[in-house]
Amino acid sequence: SIMAVAIILAVVVMLMAAKAIGDFVEAHPTIKILALSFLILVGVTLMVEGFDVHVPKGYIYFSMAFSVTVEMLNIRMRKKRAAPVKLHSRYADGRES
Repeated sequence: SIMAVAIILAVVVMLMAAKAIGDFVEAHPTIKILALSFLILVGVTLMVEGFDVHVPKGYIYFSMAFSVTVEMLNIRMRKKRAAPVKLHSRYADGRES
């Protein structure tokens, strides 16, 4: 019964967060590429383990965490770079008209 409550709670949280996550991914297309690369990484890991080759999970988790960290830094740098530019006055004395 605890498992059923956990599943229902997880579904409710996912439904509530879907719009915000979708908007974030839509605003940052590089996150979409990162998510696709994570899916490929997990798929390749599952295939390799299907051939009875052990892949340490720490390597997988570290590479994912490192990629997310780098992408968050890139997003912050792009956000700072996109700040509005303060233009100079058209006239030497500072008046605008």
